[in-house]
Amino acid sequence: MSGSQSTVSYRLFVGVDMAATTATVSWMRLGEKACRPVTIEQPPDGYASLERKLRATGQAPDQVLIVMEATGSSWITLATQLVYTGFQVRVINPAQAHPFAKALLKRAKTDAIDAHTLAQLAMMLHPPPWTPPPPIYYELQQRLAPRDAVLDLQQQVRHQLHALDQLPEVSETVRQRFAQWLTTFATQLATVEAEILEVWQQEAAWATAAQRLQSIKGIGWVTAAWILVTTRNFTTCDTVEGLTAYAGLAPMPRQSGTSVWHRPSIGHTGPARLRTAFYMATLSTAQHNPMIKAFYTR
Repeated sequence: MSGSQSTVSYRLFVGVDMAATTATVSWMRLGEKACRPVTIEQPPDGYASLERKLRATGQAPDQVLIVMEATGSSWITLATQLVYTGFQVRVINPAQAHPFAKALLKRAKTDAIDAHTLAQLAMMLHPPPWTPPPPIYYELQQRLAPRDAVLDLQQQVRHQLHALDQLPEVSETVRQRFAQWLTTFATQLATVEAEILEVWQQEAAWATAAQRLQSIKGIGWVTAAWILVTTRNFTTCDTVEGLTAYAGLAPMPRQSGTSVWHRPSIGHTGPARLRTAFYMATLSTAQHNPMIKAFYTR
């Protein structure tokens, strides 16, 4: 939607600043001052209260443009609920909001000021639409993340068991406890991995994408699963260049006039787990693909 079309369509612009247990909301209309910010509690009652307040303004949900930042994890529940009830929701990276606030010469920072700033950003910039992830995203993400955590715990216990074996005297009870933990971790890993492989077969598009990814040397099912989850099956970006930037792998130059501050380096923005997946796949591919190996070595 173009900027002019957005101006005609939207009548109310809302900024939501999420905190740990509350959210501060500010809204404004074109040519009018912002309302006094209100604070709502986190779900279940708070989100329903916000919806009632927005409807009480007299604007239809599709005429209300709501902007919030992707900070923490509580925002996604509110954003999803608002989308399902017909409101126009935009979720932005905090790195977008900070320069916008500086451009408005806002130096103070409170929840109310941040909410007002997001409402102004909604009115002036009209960020692109945000779409809730499909159910399969949650099914996979809620298994992949704990799998990583269990692998970390498993490695820690192995290190502790190795250190234990270096002692002159070792309690057999303690050794058995470590062994039991490792057995439990192995059982849980096997269970969650079987669930992951079963889950992505429930969605044809994701299953097809996973199969194509695994046809690339160096990409196994774990890497494929993380790539699909972190990119939402490649729907977060339209181009290879966009995906590279989204993953934080695009070199960022540092130059002004004839001054070069330092060599270009990656920005380390975007999902860290996606970069890890690409990196591990590259290490494996460099061992089997001569072209990639030559490029990697260079």
